[in-house]
Amino acid sequence: MVEMEWSKPEKEIARRAFDSAYERECMAIAHKVREMADRVYEPSDMWEIHDYLTEKRKETDQKYDYRYTILLSVFARLICEGWIKEEDLEGLSEDKLQEIHRIAEFFAGF
Repeated sequence: MVEMEWSKPEKEIARRAFDSAYERECMAIAHKVREMADRVYEPSDMWEIHDYLTEKRKETDQKYDYRYTILLSVFARLICEGWIKEEDLEGLSEDKLQEIHRIAEFFAGF
């Protein structure tokens, strides 16, 4: 991937979109945990919550990487997974948006 320069306004747009996606996904995880907690009837049910949270923590730590060198790939993945919309990235340069689309098409192929 070609390294691209980020203007100050683009950095602000990117940070807002990134933080919003992270918050949305964390809230979805919290919702799922509350549902799981409502169904705790025996000790093994509780450990399933622990295992779920451990898995999600690893997944989110890997996914939400705010390095500008890979941020376009992160955004492409977040779009494919539904955590952000293309509108959230309005204001990024056309080159960046095209690269995000190209990577998203690659992810969608899997």
